[in-house]
Amino acid sequence: MTAQVIYGTEIAEQLRAEMKQEVEGLKKQGIIPGLTVVLIGDDPASHSYVKGKQKASDQVGINSDLITLPTSTTEQELLTIIDKLNQDEKVHGILVQLPLPDHIQEQVVIEAIDPAKDVDGFHPINIGRMIAGKDTFFPCTPFGIIQMLKRKNIEIEGKNAVVVGRSNIVGKPVGQLLLNENATVTYCHSRTKDMQKFTKEADILIVAVGKQHFLTGEDIKEGAVVIDVGVNRMDNGKLTGDVEFESAKEKASYITPVPKGVGPMTITMLLHNTIKSAKKFHQL
Repeated sequence: MTAQVIYGTEIAEQLRAEMKQEVEGLKKQGIIPGLTVVLIGDDPASHSYVKGKQKASDQVGINSDLITLPTSTTEQELLTIIDKLNQDEKVHGILVQLPLPDHIQEQVVIEAIDPAKDVDGFHPINIGRMIAGKDTFFPCTPFGIIQMLKRKNIEIEGKNAVVVGRSNIVGKPVGQLLLNENATVTYCHSRTKDMQKFTKEADILIVAVGKQHFLTGEDIKEGAVVIDVGVNRMDNGKLTGDVEFESAKEKASYITPVPKGVGPMTITMLLHNTIKSAKKFHQL
């Protein structure tokens, strides 16, 4: 068996084409979805992400603004800017690019964003609504993963889903979204004993630990669906995932590559959340 490769790039293109049509319809009603990204400092990865977000926004017709601030910006100055954006009716989505400089508390900033404009899906109110199975803004990477599975008609209900990694950004929320889809979910992490025992039982295996080739084909059940969220730079400069792709694809039924896998879906779901916020604001 050689796995079918799930290209996030292709699914993202389909979704963005659908969104573009939706935005064109909203514009006819005088509604222009607006996203404002706040970027502090000069982290190259953050600048690259933000450029991707702006390009994608242009592609679907969302109005995208960027506020760049120096590393010396104080927490209070940032909170003042967020407060202004919270009040601005043209702004439907606010995204403060992480990581932040050490002197600014991430959680304080996340909680300052109006939950109705929290298109990253990180505000405790939105996390709570997700856990309660209510409609809300879901965190973009986990939401993108669920969309990938659905677009490929991969059954989630009743399946054994194993999530390796428990970050607040990917691991915990993706497990919750799988649970909301009626999967049986197990979390594995750095303290898990005999991890292979769990990974080899997974019908759906989601790996998000940020360690190059953390799992190989030996750790995977025959016919499993493998979603690799990790992005690691190898010594030769190329990007690779948390799963050793060549050995894993011989065991899996479906697998995502790195790059061109989960990454493009994250930005796409950010656009989805921004459009959703604009529609909610205008009571559509």
